Amino acid sequence: MPVDPLWNTPKARALAAQRLPGALIRLGREHRSWSLAALGDRLGCSASTVSRLERRSRVFDLTLVHRAAREVGIPLPILVSSLAPPTPSASADTKVTASPHAQEDPMHRRTLLTATATAGPVVLVLGVDQALAATPPPTGRGSLDARMATARDLYDHGTHAKLLAALPGLIADGHAAASSRRELDQARLSSVYSLTASVLNKLGSYEQARIAADRARTWAEVSGSPLASASAARALAVVLRHQDRTEEAQHLMMAATAQVEATGLRTDALASAYAQMLCTLAYTAARGGRRAEASAMTEEARRAARALPHIAPAGRLFPISPAGVDLYAVGVHWALGDAGAALEVGKNLRPDQFATAERKARLGTDMARAWWAWGRPAQTASALLDAYRASPGEVRDRPAIRRVVTELAERHPQIAGVRDLQAAVAKAAG
Repeated sequence: MPVDPLWNTPKARALAAQRLPGALIRLGREHRSWSLAALGDRLGCSASTVSRLERRSRVFDLTLVHRAAREVGIPLPILVSSLAPPTPSASADTKVTASPHAQEDPMHRRTLLTATATAGPVVLVLGVDQALAATPPPTGRGSLDARMATARDLYDHGTHAKLLAALPGLIADGHAAASSRRELDQARLSSVYSLTASVLNKLGSYEQARIAADRARTWAEVSGSPLASASAARALAVVLRHQDRTEEAQHLMMAATAQVEATGLRTDALASAYAQMLCTLAYTAARGGRRAEASAMTEEARRAARALPHIAPAGRLFPISPAGVDLYAVGVHWALGDAGAALEVGKNLRPDQFATAERKARLGTDMARAWWAWGRPAQTASALLDAYRASPGEVRDRPAIRRVVTELAERHPQIAGVRDLQAAVAKAAG
């Protein structure tokens, strides 16, 4: 389909360069002679919602922006240009608006630092936040694929500080590569942002994780990669879940899972993605209190994972396995408030069934949460110690697990290992 000449005009190009997707939507709507209400009817929202969407300089609902852009005919490359972060050509002192923190005064910034202090190394979290606000200059450090493999390995080992330190350079070089407009490079950039969102989610930095997940979705859509799209949707769903927006997370995951299924699951990578998406769907449903749906999705994930390797191959984007589905089931039952069922599902799981330190530790932390809910402090401490031995970062860096350690130390300081766990968490927070 030919591109409407409107989008090649100086005005359209200027709005894209100024990072004003809402203004582009207004331009397209007025070009079609539609009222605010007319576009709202097509989007299933009110005229006032459309008006706010068009007037805002920052994106608060990426899904609605994409839907509105499609309705008014904005070509995808132009939309992506309007959603991209500012280029690094500006001086270090220039104020930018791509991040909610970019124009805050020093006192507000110190508040941010205090809020993120318990989520990992403060300076490194701040470094990622700054990279999300304004893309750093390219580093030229070598193969992006090799560095991404190293970054994923850091994530898999729970080495969060080193990963946070590497992410700004990966974001910078990912953007430099994506400027080629090759779909593979665009998918790589989406993967960089998905990984960024995943680690920020784990550390409790949800506002920054949302920005990264939105960027991951944008670049995944540009690339056309079903795997990149699935990974980005999952990262965003996890953010929404942590923000108590489980309905939105569930709708997003349902659509993303259907898109993966529509590929025909012709490769092991796609079959793994489908099983992983079902696991995330199940846990999201459980967090929303939808017991029947969570159970159905868990069973479907088990069915989908039967043909997968018992140990996921190295480098697989969605390294789910049959044991991995059972580990998710532990979390599903815990989220539904049934600690006994969680312990029953997890009783035969062993660390050697999982390929990465992150998953081995996750077995310990998930079982610890179930034991704690069941009122068994000694078993809770034992499971947390197992997790800490597998990957210290999975215990000391995750806010939910630190809270269990803190409560355990307050109520049962005499139990073996509790003081060691408390000291490890306190050292990380300090």
